[in-house]
Amino acid sequence: MTDEVRRALEAVLMVAEEPVPPQLLGQLLEVGPDAVEAELVALRDRYEAEGRGFQLVRVAGGWRFASHPDLAAYVERFVLEGQSARLSAAALETLAIVAYKQPVSRAQVAAIRGVNVDGVMRTLVHRGYIAEVGRDPGPGQAVLFGTTPLFCEKLGIDSLDDLPPLGDFVPGADVVEALEQGLRAPTE
Repeated sequence: MTDEVRRALEAVLMVAEEPVPPQLLGQLLEVGPDAVEAELVALRDRYEAEGRGFQLVRVAGGWRFASHPDLAAYVERFVLEGQSARLSAAALETLAIVAYKQPVSRAQVAAIRGVNVDGVMRTLVHRGYIAEVGRDPGPGQAVLFGTTPLFCEKLGIDSLDDLPPLGDFVPGADVVEALEQGLRAPTE
C-alpha cells in the first residue's frame, strides 16, 4: 500500500466522528476493502508496538482512533466533570434487556423489569443507544426497539455477537437451591 493511501487512511479516521467501515474507506481511496482492512490491522499493530497514547480500534463494524486504555486516568482528569453523563442503574438494566432480547417492546421490557420503563426508554432513545427497529405484527402493533451502532461503539464491541453469553451470569442449580433454602421461613 502506498504512503499516500496510508496517510489518507489516518487523515480520514482522525476526523471521523463515528467508526468508518473498511468498505467506505476503500471506496474513498479507490482500494479494495480487504487491502484496507489489512493496512488498518498493520497500522493498529504498529501504533501498539510504538507505545502510542492512542490506538486504532475496530468497533461497531468500523475503525476509529481511541485513547489507549492504560491512560484512562489522564483522560478522565482532562474531561470536565459535568460532560460525562453516566447512565443510572435502571437505564443500564433496561439497556441490557434491550440488547439481549431485541427486538423488544416497552411492555416486554416493563414486564421483565417489573416497573414502568417509559422514562428510561425515552432517555436511552435520546442518547442514541436504542432506536425503533420495527412494529410488532400483533394487536396494537407496538413499537419494537433495538440497540444502535453507538451502543456497540460505547461498549467497544464490533457487533452484538461480542456480548458475553447470558449463561455466564446465571447461577448454577446448587446456588439457586442454597438461596431458596436461605429465603424460606423457619418451620417450628
